[in-house]
Amino acid sequence: MAKVNTYKDLIVWQKAMEMTIALYQIVKKLPKEETYALSDQMRRAAISIPSNIAEGFGRNSKKEYIQFLFIANGSVCELETQLILCVHFKYFTEQEILPIINLLDEIKRIIMTITKKLTLNTSTTKF
Repeated sequence: MAKVNTYKDLIVWQKAMEMTIALYQIVKKLPKEETYALSDQMRRAAISIPSNIAEGFGRNSKKEYIQFLFIANGSVCELETQLILCVHFKYFTEQEILPIINLLDEIKRIIMTITKKLTLNTSTTKF
């Protein structure tokens, strides 16, 4: 297992960055009327995921790290919902959003694994 020195070493952060880049590419295809609504909201939710993972890691407190991971997970669910809405609005096909949905699922699983491990290991306040 590789040593984690910074948030950039975290697989979950790397996956979140990959997802955010992919999301930015797909939202370019949204209609112009969604520029300041759905498109903007989706970009903010996507950016929130790696940002909260990084910020939580940088707090050097297990309790705060867990809290920021929960916030990141909330943004995962928010973005997933917005992508599903885009399919319902016929802006995208399910096939178009599948790579992003798969990354979101993976990010969600990793976040839950990290939070469980941090919660179980209550002997220290730092991680």
